[in-house]
Amino acid sequence: MRPAHLVSVLDKEFLSAREGQHTPVMIWGPPGVGKSQIIAQIAEQHQVPLIDIRLSQMEPSDLRGIPFRNGETVEWAVPAILPDAERHGSQGILFLDEITSATPSVSAAAYQLILDRRLGEYEIPDGWAIFAAGNRQGDRGVTYTMPAPLANRFSHFEFEVNLDDWVAWAYQHGVDDRVIAFVRFRPELLFEFDPAHNPMAFPSPRSWEFASRALHKFEHHNDIRLGTLQACVGPAAGIELNAFINNLDQLPDIDAIVRGEPVSAPKEIDLQYAVAASLVGRAIKAKESDEAQQVHGNILDYASVFPQKEMGVMLVSDMHRAIGQELFSVPQFARWSNEVADVMLYN
Repeated sequence: MRPAHLVSVLDKEFLSAREGQHTPVMIWGPPGVGKSQIIAQIAEQHQVPLIDIRLSQMEPSDLRGIPFRNGETVEWAVPAILPDAERHGSQGILFLDEITSATPSVSAAAYQLILDRRLGEYEIPDGWAIFAAGNRQGDRGVTYTMPAPLANRFSHFEFEVNLDDWVAWAYQHGVDDRVIAFVRFRPELLFEFDPAHNPMAFPSPRSWEFASRALHKFEHHNDIRLGTLQACVGPAAGIELNAFINNLDQLPDIDAIVRGEPVSAPKEIDLQYAVAASLVGRAIKAKESDEAQQVHGNILDYASVFPQKEMGVMLVSDMHRAIGQELFSVPQFARWSNEVADVMLYN
């Protein structure tokens, strides 16, 4: 399931916890695609605490607690990490990460917690959702086969890497426009992982964010910039990204486009992707300003300049995901949409 749809599922499951209709959710996927971040996004969206428990690093007693004698009986000291309404609040998310890397004894300790929302005398507060994530066995991580009793306690979703969803996320989280443009230009490199070769660095949604950080830190260090990019996304992808960035000195004047001056579109397809990404970045920066409608209108005008209408459609689609419904109120939007009606309707 693509991330945008998975967010909707997790959101509904979170809201259903208070109604007693919650089903624990298990997210499967390869490393570096954003499984943990999508859970954090739900917690941030609802402004509730997120308790992230890495089961691969735990012993059974870390969940079950430690027994102690109380008179003639034995009671259990509940681990402080588990959700508590007084300490953590009445709503939140209990996230069991790396669950497929947990030893069978730890998995067994989690059975009752996941299905019955309790461990012995301890009960998870109403309003707390239970989500889990883990790698598949073919992903070359440290994984165990999920026992059938544990698997049957979840609804299961496969995380599907999606370019449009990643681009929308990347703009929202400040990933460098040039990195976004490159991934748009080479979409097959958004995620390229061959578990048979077990690479140390490889292209993934997570590592492209790392590459963006490296670019900001080492952009003017020409002797080491290539090496830092390769350290994030692998040797081949690092070389391609570095070459792409070196070629961007041929870009047209982005400031002139934003001001509404007539500027021709570059003939090279890689530069067209770079222009489109840069303009979306400018649209986001202008969103809260007094000149927002003017800037967005000038960018919409430029969307018609590209030789291929599809490039303009991609630019405007990314703008819409980034700035929302207010794009429709820009006067130039109606004119642009009429110009590309054949592409929107039939392609």
